[in-house]
Amino acid sequence: MRTTAAEPMDTTSRRPRLVLTQGDPAGIGPEVLLKLLAAAPPEASWAPLLVAERAALEPLRPVLPEVPWDRLRYLGALPTAEELGRLDTVGAIPVLDPVGSARALIFGDSGAADAGGAMAALDAGIALVRSGVADALVTAPVSKASIAHHHLPGFKGHTDYLAEVCGLERYGRDYLMVFLAPDLQVALLTVHVPLREAIDTACDGVAVAEALDCLQRHAGGRIALAGLNPHAGEGGLLGEEDGRFLVPAVAAARERGLDVHGPESADSLFARASRGEFDWVLALYHDQGLIAVKTASFGLATNWTLGLPFLRTSVDHGTAFALAGRGIADARPLDEVVKATLGLISGRLPRKR
Repeated sequence: MRTTAAEPMDTTSRRPRLVLTQGDPAGIGPEVLLKLLAAAPPEASWAPLLVAERAALEPLRPVLPEVPWDRLRYLGALPTAEELGRLDTVGAIPVLDPVGSARALIFGDSGAADAGGAMAALDAGIALVRSGVADALVTAPVSKASIAHHHLPGFKGHTDYLAEVCGLERYGRDYLMVFLAPDLQVALLTVHVPLREAIDTACDGVAVAEALDCLQRHAGGRIALAGLNPHAGEGGLLGEEDGRFLVPAVAAARERGLDVHGPESADSLFARASRGEFDWVLALYHDQGLIAVKTASFGLATNWTLGLPFLRTSVDHGTAFALAGRGIADARPLDEVVKATLGLISGRLPRKR
């Protein structure tokens, strides 16, 4: 079943189960997962299921003595809900090892085995959430470059991979990358593409219409479309693209019943949205939206893949190879993602005016 903001999950009779994948095992993913568990009491409002290699977790024992190592229970196969329930009753933390073999791991240096382990964890996490064993998938960061080089040529990230696995064909029409920050909610018209291609997409009325409809369908609310040129073109003085392409797209969306405004000058739009004037900003390209999100709330934002048939969230940072294996990585961003995920499950998020 496709879960949207309008369809909160029914978890009233039990704690929500979150499956958390390791990301690149040579990065900080395993460490922040363990730190999250160390900070969460056994009676927390959610139940964890880690998908991580034992070979990535056990080397962290010397630098993470506060982790409840005695509560970890390694599993050799995908568990059933009943098996997980039995582990919950004794306070155990289930850990599914997606690889199941011992190996030497070098923190900070992602090789072929690490790329393979990252994808094995992701595939297992997808299987768990699609089967209904878990209520949401929370992913730690992977290295796109390592996976593309060692394992899956052409890999561009979690979002497109998840969409392809779920049979979603077109970004914007079928799914969107969006970010939930404490005072700001931003969707992206385009993601990891060259700026020239992003501008072409912004001038494609069909693409803009599809993205607005996708955002309305899965989240809803008062939407502001960011302008392309300075001051959204200043009536054509600073560029004609806003008037030629974006103004008609907004007018057509309003005729379809969407509460859409713009194009709005991007230099002030995100501040206006953070003060409550809009529920969502649809940014035209990656950095237009993410500079605003990360400047306002780096480490506090949640990446949410809108349109999947299950709930998937992630942190807004990367693998941080330079910090890996030293016990100094900050788990607070992951904690914020867990809080946002629980808010999405309950229907408290996304926010609406």
